[in-house]
Amino acid sequence: MINFIICDDVKQYRDMVEHIVDSYMMKNKIEYKTHIFDDYDSDFVKIVESKLSFKIYILDIETPTKSGIDIARLIRNKDVDSVLIFLTGHQELGHVVMKNDFLFLSYINKFDNCEQRLKKSLDKALQMLKVKSVIRFKDNGVIYTIPQDDILYITRDSIERKCIIVTDYSEFKVGKTLSELEEIVNDNFIKTHRACLMNAKRILSFSRSQKEVVFDNGMTSDLISTRFNKELI
Repeated sequence: MINFIICDDVKQYRDMVEHIVDSYMMKNKIEYKTHIFDDYDSDFVKIVESKLSFKIYILDIETPTKSGIDIARLIRNKDVDSVLIFLTGHQELGHVVMKNDFLFLSYINKFDNCEQRLKKSLDKALQMLKVKSVIRFKDNGVIYTIPQDDILYITRDSIERKCIIVTDYSEFKVGKTLSELEEIVNDNFIKTHRACLMNAKRILSFSRSQKEVVFDNGMTSDLISTRFNKELI
């Protein structure tokens, strides 16, 4: 289970971060729990000292009683494996964080494309913790659990009226619609054709002239529509 430890003294930002984490994790089908704090108090320290697995800290730099920099130092004295993400409105304090060897993942300004930057940081955090994001669904009595990083693309077969999920090792024909699958995959998937979703993380190159994508395993696809060129570029 992933444990998200969120601390911010402003309720608006606590709620914002919790919402971003919830929406991100619902698409990743991974068990998780959020621990929400408005200050670096004794309860927060108990979480730091606990044996919880897979901790991802999302820390404000300043709260009423303590500095997030001091707390990061405390965390690192006890735990070198957890992930630290700083989320703050004090961009000018970035150099202070940089000077300290916290092994932090990212320093995000609350007022500068915060949601997208935090989601990208969560992607990296799960990779660092070696946790695989999956899609999980039931179709005709069969439960599918497929790591999202293994998927190259998803396309619709108009003849059989099924969707084909193409991975490195197999193809899965399922009775879900493309729209239904689009709802459960993460933000790495982009629409390249009205009948295709591609995993942007797996795309090695894209030729506009040939309208072809090459994936990192050597496979190719020409399910490219001019309408969606912008997404690929």
